[in-house]
Amino acid sequence: MKKSIYIIIAIVALLAIAIGRKNATAEPQWTKLQGSVFHTFYHITYEGTANYSHEIDSLFRAFDGSLSMFNDTSIISRMNRNDTTAVANDFVRTVFDKAMYVSARTDGAFDITVAPLVNLWGFGFKNSDNVTREAVDSILQFVGYQSVSMSADGHLLKQDARTILDASSIAKGYMSDVVADFLIGQGVENYMVEIGGEIALRGHNDKGRAWTVGVARPVVDSLQQEHGYQAFLQLTEGGLATSGNYRNFYEKGGRRYAHTIDPHTGYPIQRDVLSATVIAPDCMTADAFATAFMVVGRERALNILADEPNVEALLIVPSANDSTQLEVVCSDGFGKYLKQ
Repeated sequence: MKKSIYIIIAIVALLAIAIGRKNATAEPQWTKLQGSVFHTFYHITYEGTANYSHEIDSLFRAFDGSLSMFNDTSIISRMNRNDTTAVANDFVRTVFDKAMYVSARTDGAFDITVAPLVNLWGFGFKNSDNVTREAVDSILQFVGYQSVSMSADGHLLKQDARTILDASSIAKGYMSDVVADFLIGQGVENYMVEIGGEIALRGHNDKGRAWTVGVARPVVDSLQQEHGYQAFLQLTEGGLATSGNYRNFYEKGGRRYAHTIDPHTGYPIQRDVLSATVIAPDCMTADAFATAFMVVGRERALNILADEPNVEALLIVPSANDSTQLEVVCSDGFGKYLKQ
């Protein structure tokens, strides 16, 4: 009887060792989450088996209650209504401070107060036939990032009560950072967070390689059809964002008008940049600079990048020799991200 017990114990021990060896050599497990948020879609991939969907949904709700223009009770909506009880939390303060920094660095090409001009023209510039110079000039009186500031206790200070904030051009990038920071806090070392095309990532993918991201090839033909990718990038850390006019424009009088408003003039603008892909230490920074580069154009964008050592960009522009063809212009340090 004792001999049988010893045999059973030995078998169990051998099985435990075998299982331990198998687990030690098993491939790491990964989790993928996806869904819709902020009128767009998100895809989150990270190493590990823990399901953080509940916690991430809570972050989305907190974010919405802070920065959503579509939520009447959000902090930013209350600030826009001049509610003196509205006080910036960490979300609002972080976005405001970053917006002020990028605005200053781009001479106002990025402007968190530009929303009234965007609303004047309407989505897709559906109101373009009714927009007058008088209407634009009247709104320009209270548009401008230099007309707002944040007090030490978190109150928004305006020179004109009509000024409003709109974080939509920076919010998705920042939300990607927020989710990424949460994952880091859980001990996750390898992840990619993508919200509406804005990406925060770290480490490697499930193949043990650097994350690969495609840069869409701009489309300038009337059918607006997809034509694959212009380039592929490899990254192991940071944030990436892309802005592009090439799918959103209308033509009038033989001239193309893009879905980018120049905060200085109040009118739609089409520079020589069809697409701007920016890599920065965080996605919020990349998101803001990508938006600004669509306004300032190629030459000014490269000058700005020369003074931002931690920001790199790939600009897709019409060829100087043939405007129907495209060419790629990169900042000095962008080449290390290009996948050959």
